Amino acid sequence: MPEYEQTIEPLKSDTFGAILLVREAGRAYIRRDWTASPWWTRPIARSLARREAAALRALAGLPATPDLLAWDGARLDRSFLGGHVLYQRPPHRDPAYFHAARRLLQQVHRRGIVHNDLAKEANWLVLDDGTPALIDFQLAVRGDPRSRWMRLLAREDLRHLLKHKRTYCGGSLTPVERRLLARPSWVRGLWFATGKPVYRFVTRRLLGWEDNEGRGPQP
Repeated sequence: MPEYEQTIEPLKSDTFGAILLVREAGRAYIRRDWTASPWWTRPIARSLARREAAALRALAGLPATPDLLAWDGARLDRSFLGGHVLYQRPPHRDPAYFHAARRLLQQVHRRGIVHNDLAKEANWLVLDDGTPALIDFQLAVRGDPRSRWMRLLAREDLRHLLKHKRTYCGGSLTPVERRLLARPSWVRGLWFATGKPVYRFVTRRLLGWEDNEGRGPQP
């Protein structure tokens, strides 16, 4: 028998598995269990979890991102970050939050990681002390941060952050940030013209998965 009690609280369940809050031995952490997904989506679910594990390894020790605690090929455990998602505790008229968020994003990019899913407000946290954090690296891309491709993807990460800044703190946007928002890259255009329609059909029609769940208000 274990010497401690373990409690598990389901947070979310979809076609790619279950997200659980686990409490044991005086600590709390998040578990992603892809074995809870339907058999026909498990190859995708496992690939997403493996991608997240690789990203978290690359970000090891970086504050305001989760620590990878365990990955056994079936379940991924990562540290719990206390706070609220962006739309639950919006940093209205608080440019300090977005300055810190931009610095955090630059640190992530320097580690060779592009998040690739920052349009979702649910992936931005406002920690208990009011500072930003990033979670959910399932779609993260790894590569040489000096490469043209990674720089393009990093630019789109930044544009998504600036969209949130425009929503909650638009008056503090700098002229450079406004120009960046007004000039999406060709990667975005190509994605919306080709990949996005296919992605939406597969996720929403075939898998019944709404990828902007918890996204919050958008401009």
